[in-house]
Amino acid sequence: MGRRSRRRSREQGAEPAMPEAPTAEYRSADGSVLALRCVLSPKTRAQYAKTFQGNVLSQEDAWHRALEFLFERLALSWTINDVETSGQGDLLARLRASSREERDFVRVSIRAHCAEWFPDVKAP
Repeated sequence: MGRRSRRRSREQGAEPAMPEAPTAEYRSADGSVLALRCVLSPKTRAQYAKTFQGNVLSQEDAWHRALEFLFERLALSWTINDVETSGQGDLLARLRASSREERDFVRVSIRAHCAEWFPDVKAP
């Protein structure tokens, strides 16, 4: 099948739509809602394992980098005080500017999420 034929097939709706990956929502006591995707590719899992391997980072630095890594890959949206933040760059910036309580909520949510959906991944 040539390129034009594939394009015509897509334009005519011949290809089935990709199924949506499942998501999970976590709510804090103050009403914040964190939506996380429930799929983690094998390549991402391998990259995550490398965050703990280098001697360059201290244990605490590796822990913070691991949390940011998982947040960056899993977070879909984060609603705080009825203001929704989405998009990978905006979410990461919001995490870095978060208060200690908000960061603790994210850490606890990611731990619970990994325990349920990715038992082989050791969350920070």
